[in-house]
Amino acid sequence: MTKEQPPPPQQQPDRAGCCNPVKKPGPVSMDHVLSALRETKEERDSRIRGLFDFFDSANKGYLDYAQIEAGLSALQIPADHKYAKDLLRVCDANRDGRVDYHEFRRYMDAKELELYRIFQAIDVEHNGCILPEELWDALVKAGIKIDDDELAHFVEHVDKDNNGIITFEEWRDFLLLYPHEATLENIYHYWERVYLVDIGEQAVIPEGISKHVHASKYLIAGGVAGAASRTVTAPLDRLKVVLQVQTTRAHILPAVKNIWKEGGFLGFFRGNGLNVIKVAPESAIKFYTYEMLKNFIADTIGEEKGDIGTAGRLLAGGMAGAVAQTTIYPMDLVKTRLQTCVCEGGKVPSIGKLSKGILVQEGPRAFYRGLVPSLLGIIPYAGIDLAAYEALKDMSRTYILQDSEPGPFVQLGCGTISGALGATCVYPLQVIRTRMQAQSSHASAAYSGMGDVFRRTLQHEGFRGFYKGIFPNLLKVVPAASITYMVYESMKKSLELD
Repeated sequence: MTKEQPPPPQQQPDRAGCCNPVKKPGPVSMDHVLSALRETKEERDSRIRGLFDFFDSANKGYLDYAQIEAGLSALQIPADHKYAKDLLRVCDANRDGRVDYHEFRRYMDAKELELYRIFQAIDVEHNGCILPEELWDALVKAGIKIDDDELAHFVEHVDKDNNGIITFEEWRDFLLLYPHEATLENIYHYWERVYLVDIGEQAVIPEGISKHVHASKYLIAGGVAGAASRTVTAPLDRLKVVLQVQTTRAHILPAVKNIWKEGGFLGFFRGNGLNVIKVAPESAIKFYTYEMLKNFIADTIGEEKGDIGTAGRLLAGGMAGAVAQTTIYPMDLVKTRLQTCVCEGGKVPSIGKLSKGILVQEGPRAFYRGLVPSLLGIIPYAGIDLAAYEALKDMSRTYILQDSEPGPFVQLGCGTISGALGATCVYPLQVIRTRMQAQSSHASAAYSGMGDVFRRTLQHEGFRGFYKGIFPNLLKVVPAASITYMVYESMKKSLELD
């Protein structure tokens, strides 16, 4: 039996005289939606029941994944975009794998209210219709820059009667079955992925929404987040590095006393200025590269931007970390030398003098001493850290917050766990890297390479030698990761990147 298309919404006369009951921004209700659609409550009930029956072609009384996927296919929404899976997840309130009519109706009520709110925000003239210039202004404010042709295509796909304006009925029909949050960026991405594809001879394949997002905003968000976290945890970072380079038995309390004796309170912040200079571009490059790689991977495998899976997040996070670490590595080496050098008369050498000495005495290759273990450590660290953070955030959104956005305290917990997990897994490689960085290549009994550091550490200090400084490192990485992600998420919202 062939499935019939659902009955089209009732055509309203005098489309140019659209009405909009809300004349200023503020709370909206279902009465506003009914008025904007010119429907009675009974007509709306009948429409929603008809749509449910359209999906429930087998008269099961509920919708499962197969029925939703078949219904979306009948509506010419490509199945490979996984909206069936997401629509099932959003509608299935009791998580039993099926959607009854009451759950379906609850989704429809919430979605139409959500769509009316954003329609109101775009319709600045409050005349009940979205004009092309209003849509263009809203997209620009959201950081999405499109040309006249793209705007015309966008309006054309939503505007059913081709009168050059978008009514709420048309806006609703375009987005009613889109299961994700209806932000302007998501809406544009949805249109771009599902509709802006012409498989004819003159194919129109969009370059992707990433070209419309202001890249500088990601750089600012990542840089501010990294600088704030490292400044707060600078004393623990200095203590960790001092313990890592000790080849004899290391204890925290004597190390703290030595740092205090050598430089007082400011001794705990030695190298912090360079650390801030280093971590700002490092974090900015890492976060920006990660966001761009997520989009690239999603486009490659045909998934939504935020749904690339654990393997995708590991790949994107690892590659982003490797790119960032390689870029700033010379600064990282100078910072380690500055934190571990023995001061003559309590005088700390300047960064310029220290850098010049390394260049003259050891050559330019010395600035990349320890890069291999650094990359071997940063790839899994960044992958585990970023992937675990987003996975934990997704789990909290699904199982704890019931699809609402996590607040600062949830982000704090996610960042804490992910940061500690990533740091613990790669800590032995950090010790090897730090020892290679701190030692001059011309020193007596200098390490010949990563394998030599591993062999001599294992021979003289045992496995415990690879975890020297792990306690202050965990004390450091927990607040560092938490502050980084809290500041990053706050900056993304402030810069309208969410």
